[in-house]
Amino acid sequence: MALPVRNNLRSLYRFIQKFNSPKRFLCAAAVKEPTGGGRVFSGIQPTGVPHLGNYLGALENWVALQQRFPSVLYSIVDLHSITQPQDPAVLRGSILDMMASLLACGIDPERAVLFQQSQVSEHAELSWILGCLTTMPRLRHLPQWKMKSKAKNEGSVGLYTYPVLQAADILLYKSTHVPVGEDQIQHLELAQDLARIFNGRFGELFPEPSALLSSTRKVKSLRDPSSKMSKSDPQAMATIRITDSPDDVALKIRRAVTDFTSEVTFEPEERPGVSNLVTIHAAVARIGVDEVLALARGMDTGQYKKLVAEAVIQRLTPIREEILRLRADPGHLEAILARGACRARELATPVLREVRQRVGFC
Repeated sequence: MALPVRNNLRSLYRFIQKFNSPKRFLCAAAVKEPTGGGRVFSGIQPTGVPHLGNYLGALENWVALQQRFPSVLYSIVDLHSITQPQDPAVLRGSILDMMASLLACGIDPERAVLFQQSQVSEHAELSWILGCLTTMPRLRHLPQWKMKSKAKNEGSVGLYTYPVLQAADILLYKSTHVPVGEDQIQHLELAQDLARIFNGRFGELFPEPSALLSSTRKVKSLRDPSSKMSKSDPQAMATIRITDSPDDVALKIRRAVTDFTSEVTFEPEERPGVSNLVTIHAAVARIGVDEVLALARGMDTGQYKKLVAEAVIQRLTPIREEILRLRADPGHLEAILARGACRARELATPVLREVRQRVGFC
């Protein structure tokens, strides 16, 4: 089938959205099954520009995994994002913001399948099938539900069942490895359980995915180092976003909570504030904690904060500039997302076809 308005990237994107089927649209490049070494899947919600903790804890690892594995899929998981109320216009912009951020951080759409979750409808269908294999008590005890529903004194059905959608995201591509933080381990265990349950009932199909834990220490809030850095933190000074200007970065680090001891040491339990700065410094400078402490010898915390700010600014400035450049051309971002969705469907369609056959739908 000939594509309408070949040179119009926006028309291409709308065309692919309308004809959401690999049978109707031929991708420019086929996605091959991994010949060895496994397949990685991970996702990130489009709920604002990533912060420093996202970058150091997840996105840097994502970039490295492109070199280690023959098949890698990264998804902007917009279906997950609507478990919380979203303004449609803001969400559309946030998807493109996240896409620009991923590219600027080093995700290569030639090496990784980079796509928008909602544009591959197989995710939702497999989630329903897996949900019918999941008990309510199994979901009720997952930590994310306890935390988020307690904070709101209630929770939506989507919030309750979104770990099943996470499992579907992973299993749909027969993923073998999933980069996760420690707080997501129980959700990955649900995916492993559902792979075993499905395989036991309908025959072997899904591998049980393994966790890839990041070696980077968690980046904490600059205002409350007992909590991790968060995009949703109401305190503006608590979070460094990767698009923050050099002046903003310097201000936030200057106001970071420390303590009354002037010496720079690394004692996460006793001195969480200054230890968080050491963690950040070591991560952005790609050096060890001991080397950081050697550089900080003789400095008080005020002087040391300037050193940390310089290191963070040096690391983030090229990323910030690239995000601004990419965000100025939304058509380019939409075209990459469209191609990624097409490549993802090439992998998802035969798996879901097999699932449907085994379940008895066809």
